[in-house]
Amino acid sequence: MPEEPPASRLRSILPDLAPWRASADFRLLWVQGLITNFGSFMAMVALPLQIKELTDSPLAVGAMGAVELVPLVVFGLYGGALADAVDRRKVILATEAGLGLLALILLVNALLPNPLLWPLYVVAAGVSALAGLQRPALDSLMARIVPHDQLTAAAALNALRWQLGAIAGPSLAGLVVAYAGTATAYATTIGTFTVSVVMCARLTPAPPAHDARKPSLRGIAEGARYAWSRPVLLGTYAVDLAAMFFAFPNAIFPFLAESLHADWSLGLMYAAGSAGSVLLSLTSGWTSRVRRHGLFVVVGAVVWGAAMAGAGLIGNVWLVLGCLAVAGAGDMLSGLGRSTIWNQTIPEELRGRLAGIEVLSYSVGPQLGQVRAGAMAGWTGTRAAVWSGGVACVAAVGLLAAALPKLITYDSATDEDAARRRAAKQPTTTGA
Repeated sequence: MPEEPPASRLRSILPDLAPWRASADFRLLWVQGLITNFGSFMAMVALPLQIKELTDSPLAVGAMGAVELVPLVVFGLYGGALADAVDRRKVILATEAGLGLLALILLVNALLPNPLLWPLYVVAAGVSALAGLQRPALDSLMARIVPHDQLTAAAALNALRWQLGAIAGPSLAGLVVAYAGTATAYATTIGTFTVSVVMCARLTPAPPAHDARKPSLRGIAEGARYAWSRPVLLGTYAVDLAAMFFAFPNAIFPFLAESLHADWSLGLMYAAGSAGSVLLSLTSGWTSRVRRHGLFVVVGAVVWGAAMAGAGLIGNVWLVLGCLAVAGAGDMLSGLGRSTIWNQTIPEELRGRLAGIEVLSYSVGPQLGQVRAGAMAGWTGTRAAVWSGGVACVAAVGLLAAALPKLITYDSATDEDAARRRAAKQPTTTGA
């Protein structure tokens, strides 16, 4: 059998660009998302650091998660029902504009002679609410504009986009905040959202189905019942919630950097996980040929937790950064599995409502995780809060995998829901 040429082997590893070539809307959302993510991560570093400077309290920083939780739950569920009932493009456009206005509030507060603490929490809650409204519309749009057999490739490209912003944003934010102040970071965020609004206005309208019902509690409950009746979907939600609740210590990174006598490493800590994710994304071509996406979910979550445990136990800052990078790669692998399963199995008429539940599964966990990490850091110390959470994550994921075996055995070629979704009319691509 002839040996495969090196160029062919390289193409099999590099990201699959088929979704980029097939859909103009996918290309537009990819670029828009890259710009928005850059600004969002600038603010993500500046906001907890500003709270730390005003309070010097790990609990006060971790309280951001508590403040963000309720708006995320309420508006995430409502946003899912809204995405099934209205033009998804309009939802995305309106929420992007709202996020830009909230960044303006942060800028005005930062420019005060004595910045106030309470507006930081109010804005954090507002961002959480708008994100809850937006993400179901954004996520459910993907299955419409990308062909069924390209969904894993689209998930990898979207993750690559997100992680590029996650690397550049925090890395530059650490420098910007240190040398130019939080106001400059917030001003940069405003600029990115302004560009994003202009780009979102160019998206093709995405109206709901003709028989779509208005958002209601009954409609939300219908989506929840569907999710509860599908062990594979339930497993993706539960594993992600457990992983993020036990092993998401980002809120206490300022204190971890301080405990390692390496305050300069704060921006790198926020960026390290994204660096690991990008490395996996850049070599993700092989994932398009895999059918056992449930294994991605479980194995990736275990790697995430084990690496976070290492980050808390090790005292060398460079090894800590390495552990955070490995954790990011694990999270990326798990995320690819979740996204593919969701898009392959959920019917179009429930896509928005299930996307609302998805928002909760991958967003509520980090919010609760920030509260857990902040509270434990105040009680046991920063490093103990990090490593114990990683150990608990590995244990919880193992128990969930044993309790929900269908997640492990999921196969996109034989799963009944995936077969029905595949047999349905392929989403219409734009600008091919």
